[in-house]
Amino acid sequence: MKPVIGISPTPNETTMDHGHFRAYKLSDTYTQAIVAAGGIPVILPAHPETIDDVLDTLDGILFSGGGDIDPSVWNEERHPEAGGFDQERDDFELQAVPKVVARDMPMLGICRGIQSINVALGGTLYQDIPSQLPGSLEHRQHKAGKMRGERSHTVTITGEDNPLFQIHGSAEIETNSFHHQALNAVPADAEVIARTSDGVIEAIWLPKMTFGLAVQWHPEMLAAEYPDQAAIFTAFVNAAAKHKSTRQKELTAVS
Repeated sequence: MKPVIGISPTPNETTMDHGHFRAYKLSDTYTQAIVAAGGIPVILPAHPETIDDVLDTLDGILFSGGGDIDPSVWNEERHPEAGGFDQERDDFELQAVPKVVARDMPMLGICRGIQSINVALGGTLYQDIPSQLPGSLEHRQHKAGKMRGERSHTVTITGEDNPLFQIHGSAEIETNSFHHQALNAVPADAEVIARTSDGVIEAIWLPKMTFGLAVQWHPEMLAAEYPDQAAIFTAFVNAAAKHKSTRQKELTAVS
């Protein structure tokens, strides 16, 4: 019985010949990476009222990439370069994260996902790296002509006592990069474990969780070609399998 991994998609508005619809989209690179690691991916529509029931059915959760989080959540005005807001997705993810942490359910955040986890636990974001962090690297590699499967910069892991180093076995990782926002203040429950040379935070983990990891790059776009990126999903899905086994034993003991 493989572990079931929920993945948050990006809501969007679409108009077709027969009407206007609110739809959900998610790159299949996420689902392919989960399947290759031994998990069963399911897409989670952004209905905040269903969070508790949804989490009851999952063994792990992946918060995916997407548009920006509304900065009113951390009491800031919107930056002119910020956009792609979706209130329902914000509500779903920001309410789900603390519940996932409380359950100690394996959790992985990617790109927007690291930002959702950070903000949900009380942190803040830089709303636009180029204007708020002068002299920073280009974190939108497509601006430099590099596509999704290419790697554009080096991420350095701080210390060895964290899951990212244990997964990679090295202090440096070559990654891709497609974001214009980044973590600013990080909550006490999270620990910064990787940065790029310009100081931008690239990974955090939650030491009190069995598996709570989030990265700013997109390993799902690289996993099919680069084993060091696929290893993130393997570690995540393995943690979800152990979580599933533990829950089943607990349910059996109760019954």
